[in-house]
Amino acid sequence: MKKVTQSKGHELDIDRYRVRQEPYYAEVSGEIGLFTIASKSKMPVMLKGPTGCGKTRFVQYMAWKLGRPLITVACHEDLTASDLVGRYLLKGNETVWVDGPLTLGVKHGALVYLDEVVEARKDTTVIIHPLSDDRRMLPIEKKGQIVEAVDDFMLVISCNPGYQSVLKDLKQSTKQRFMAIEFSYPPAAIEMQVIEKEAGVNQDVAQKLVKLGEKVRNLRNHGLEEGVSTRLLIYAGQLIGKGITPARACEAAVARPITDDPDMQRSIAELVKAIF
Repeated sequence: MKKVTQSKGHELDIDRYRVRQEPYYAEVSGEIGLFTIASKSKMPVMLKGPTGCGKTRFVQYMAWKLGRPLITVACHEDLTASDLVGRYLLKGNETVWVDGPLTLGVKHGALVYLDEVVEARKDTTVIIHPLSDDRRMLPIEKKGQIVEAVDDFMLVISCNPGYQSVLKDLKQSTKQRFMAIEFSYPPAAIEMQVIEKEAGVNQDVAQKLVKLGEKVRNLRNHGLEEGVSTRLLIYAGQLIGKGITPARACEAAVARPITDDPDMQRSIAELVKAIF
C-alpha cells in the first residue's frame, strides 16, 4: 500500500480514505451524470437539501464510482482554518508539520467533502475561495507555501437551506463559486425501494413507512420544524425488522428525534396507528 510521506518523516496513508465497497444509492433526477461532468470539468459542487435526504450517501457513492479517496469534514462553529489546512505539532523533540484534510486532498487528488459548511465560521470558509475558482490553489500561510491542486482533486460542500438564516448562511462570494445540485426527499417509489434495501424489511412495511413519512412531512405546515428524513424511516424499519412493534419503533425513530412537543408526538402516534 502506497504511503504518503510528509516533511520530517510524518506519514499519512491516503488509501485509508478510499471507499472499498459500492454504497447503495438510488438516483432520483440525473444527479450522477451531473456530478460526473462537474468532476471532469474540475468544477466544485454544492449539495443543497434537508437533513437525511441522501446527500452524504450520494457523495460516498460518487467517490466510489470515480475511484477517488473521500475525505469528509463535519463542519462546526469552532472549526478553524488550521483544522482544514494543517498545523505544526510537537513529535518527541522535533516540530513536525501535519497536513490537514483539505491539504491532504489537494495534494493527492481526493474528493474533499465539507459537510454542513454553513456551521463553520466565515473566516474559516474563505480559505476555500482560491480552491473553488480557476486558480485551484491552497495558500498555506504558516509555511509560506501555495499548493496547487492535482487534477483529481474535487471540492464538495453541503448545506441545509431550511436551517440557514442571516447569521448562518454562506456569503454570495462563496456560493457563486459552486455548481449546485438540489436534493429533496425521494419520490415515494424510490424511497420505498431505499427503505426496503437499507432496512431489510418487506415491501409492505416499506410502503407503510413511506406513507408515514409523507404524512409527517405534511405536518410542517402545522408547527413541525422539519419533516422526517429518509434516514429516520430506515431506522424505524430496522427496528421493526428486529421485532419491535411499529408503534414503538416509530416513536423511537421518528416522533421523538424530530420534535419535543408532546402534542406533535401524539399526532405522529395517531398517524402510525392509522397506517399500521
